[in-house]
Amino acid sequence: MRTALSGVLAIAIFAASGAEAREQVTVTRIDSNRVELERDDAHPVTIWLSSDTRLDESDSRVAEATTARKLDIDLPGSKREYLILKGADGSVRVAAERVMPLEQGSNFRDIGGYVTKDGHVVRWGKAFRSGAQPLLTEGDLALVDQLGIGTVVDLRSLEERQINPDTIDDREGALFVSNDYSIKALMGPMMARKGEHIYEGMEKLLAPQYRSLYRQIMAEGDGAGAVLYHCSAGQDRTGVATALLYDMLGVDRETILADYHLSTELRRPYWEMPRFDAAEYPDNPIAQHYARSYPEKGAKAEPLYTPGGQSHLAQFFAYLDAAYGGSAGYMKQVLGFTDADLARLRSVMLRPAR
Repeated sequence: MRTALSGVLAIAIFAASGAEAREQVTVTRIDSNRVELERDDAHPVTIWLSSDTRLDESDSRVAEATTARKLDIDLPGSKREYLILKGADGSVRVAAERVMPLEQGSNFRDIGGYVTKDGHVVRWGKAFRSGAQPLLTEGDLALVDQLGIGTVVDLRSLEERQINPDTIDDREGALFVSNDYSIKALMGPMMARKGEHIYEGMEKLLAPQYRSLYRQIMAEGDGAGAVLYHCSAGQDRTGVATALLYDMLGVDRETILADYHLSTELRRPYWEMPRFDAAEYPDNPIAQHYARSYPEKGAKAEPLYTPGGQSHLAQFFAYLDAAYGGSAGYMKQVLGFTDADLARLRSVMLRPAR
């Protein structure tokens, strides 16, 4: 049985009403060659397959004036393509698989597709998030080649990068951006809190990383290419970075929280770290940690909740609101962004919903 959290490669466009959002169109991978498009209305639409998010003469029409709510569409997993739905009134919507169907990747997804409270939609193909990707196959890399990545922002510490350096930036000829810090500065406070309020202070420790990330996304609007950003698991540092961005853009928090918790099912810990000899890194604490606890192939991630049952991100949002008045306030007060900077981020990342 397929569910929204069981590895289905689903997502797409949400329609927002007040503080809630619902899926309006989903694109779910059925097998290596087909996807299912499902929508919640039956208005006639013509559907096109496109290598980008713009409708033009190079696109392939797969359905003409269809009123079907569900359609099986031929789309090999080896191709990154978008589905463009054009209504009889000329309105255009874009949908895509959120999760990249990688053989040996972990938590690699497009952050586009969510609708904001004021009726805009986060653009597809502008920014991708992931965990570390040291073991991608040639087929995986060929799919990544199609994403147009111009910048890789690595949120990891010096120690993590030492034993598991990035390679996608070299392959893609992309700009590599990272800011140095020790894993001890991150893990010490997190461990001391015993599973509660673990993200408090991360927004200051990683301010250089987050500032660099958002500035690179702003630069994407000048033709710099898509941005890929990641940490080791793609759930904590990357999850906070994504949540801050969505919140500033106006995505409702219910949707942000649901997206954050997708990491529990989408992570594949076995593929996040290469095997190595810890003796080669005697002074690297994270190397010693990983060497003692290599995950099995079928290992699952731990749910992102406190011992008391609260979402880590929900706790962080409460702290963020009290400390800064929200994500926009944080970006101004800590990252030093201006209103013009935030307007630029919105311009790059948002489009009208139709």
